Amino acid sequence: MNVEFYIDTADLAQIREAMSWGVLDGVTTNPSIVAREKRGFEELIRDIGRATTGKVWCEAVGANADAMVEEARAFRQWADRVVVKLPMGAEGVKAASRLAKEGIETNMTLVYSVGQAVLAAKAGVQYVSPYLGRVDDVAWSGAELIGGIARTFSRLSLPTKVIAASVRGPQQVLDMLNIGVHAVTTSYPVWAAMMKHPMTDIGLEGFMRDWKEAGL
Repeated sequence: MNVEFYIDTADLAQIREAMSWGVLDGVTTNPSIVAREKRGFEELIRDIGRATTGKVWCEAVGANADAMVEEARAFRQWADRVVVKLPMGAEGVKAASRLAKEGIETNMTLVYSVGQAVLAAKAGVQYVSPYLGRVDDVAWSGAELIGGIARTFSRLSLPTKVIAASVRGPQQVLDMLNIGVHAVTTSYPVWAAMMKHPMTDIGLEGFMRDWKEAGL
């Protein structure tokens, strides 16, 4: 199974529990998620790196390509298997091109058009992050955008992976997989909800009741 699943959080308790399931490929973060933890950035990323054997995604916040490249190099000292998130735009594309030459894995985030995605792929990023829910919020179809990116990448034989972000429910996870994305990142509650179904609960209660009554 080549699809990748990530938990989008910096909450260490959630990360440890989610990673214990054995089905997730790492942890994605962004500046807003990190800020909510009210801890030093480096300390937090080092702790996340210790909590997962998968990839750890850290976003650069520098104002220009030079600053982003320096941040990326620092991130690589904080945790193994780091993916550096870069904001879409001229400076982010410049940084991506430079980091590709250094062999540093990158993700172009805040992607809202097929054109942006293609430029990011040409710059050498390993992933692009279109935002499903945020696009839906402005009365456009996030699924249409993400599907368009996935089809274009396939048609052009681009190696860059599409990771769906801003995914807000279990059905949206499945919708994205059916569209053809290579990866999904979403919150702990969404992944936890995917494991549940009321009929599963009813069936388990029946099994346990019958077992107890049989006295086996």
